[in-house]
Amino acid sequence: MRTISAYALGATLYMPATRGDILDVVFREKLPELRSLVVCLEDAVADIDVDQALQNLHLLLTRIHERGGLPVDAPLLFVRPRDAEMAAVLNDWPLMQHVNGLVVPKLTMGNLFEWENAVTNPCMLLMPTLETADVFNPSAMVELGQALRESLHERIIALRIGGNDLMGCLGLRRNPVTTLYATPMGYVIPMLTGVMGSLGFALTAPVFEQLATPQLLQDELELDIAHGLVGKTAIHPSQINLIQDALRVSLDDLNSARLICSDLAPAVFKHNDVMCEPATHYKWATSILARAKWHGVTPQVSGASESPVRLAERVR
Repeated sequence: MRTISAYALGATLYMPATRGDILDVVFREKLPELRSLVVCLEDAVADIDVDQALQNLHLLLTRIHERGGLPVDAPLLFVRPRDAEMAAVLNDWPLMQHVNGLVVPKLTMGNLFEWENAVTNPCMLLMPTLETADVFNPSAMVELGQALRESLHERIIALRIGGNDLMGCLGLRRNPVTTLYATPMGYVIPMLTGVMGSLGFALTAPVFEQLATPQLLQDELELDIAHGLVGKTAIHPSQINLIQDALRVSLDDLNSARLICSDLAPAVFKHNDVMCEPATHYKWATSILARAKWHGVTPQVSGASESPVRLAERVR
């Protein structure tokens, strides 16, 4: 199975399987900047439209097959089934060879075995979504994370944090003038990054549903990245570039990461007046290099009055 970096996800756009323009997105005739796409058969599709959505998905995959498969530069393509029973059906479709993986909705310890039996195709990557009430229990998350490590770890590209569903468990909805971190998610997200991150899983950030406040989205993205989240769900094309630009790295961080990962790096050294310790900072540095590979470096503002970014200091 081909390994794909979680940073390749970037902004992940959800599209209902009932839409007729998904093929245009897959072949970059629309939204060429998009890095990953989820064709949704779950919450975005009404019960009465499920059969039509499945037919549309089959037609989409047939057309991809007729055009020789996914193009090399296509966005990563995932499908979100409604449940494990539907996933088992999709697992046996030969045309699913043109899909990178499945998004697993509402994964819990109670249904993990069911999902393991449903998605047996070893080439199918998985993005389980953490969005049920037991997510608020750290012990339950430790148990789930350890179980995932034992069974599906090699196939999981990232875990998705379902912010809206988790808020719904509490009967809450995001305040439109604050970030998600000013809600109970301000407890949940750090806890999940601590528990699941320490077990080796990448996590992606919840959706930002306020389309009229792009500055607030940027504020939330800064907090997402500060917590180590590797991407974010997009609900509208206007959010794609905002998310992916936020994932760029600073030149200073890139220089630091290169020095830390160097075979010549001493045990402790100073770079731009900051102590660097490869034994401690190596994992951070590899994440910065991966982000830079997929998202690039933040452009420097010419003529800025603030202190300029300094080039990397030579490792002696």
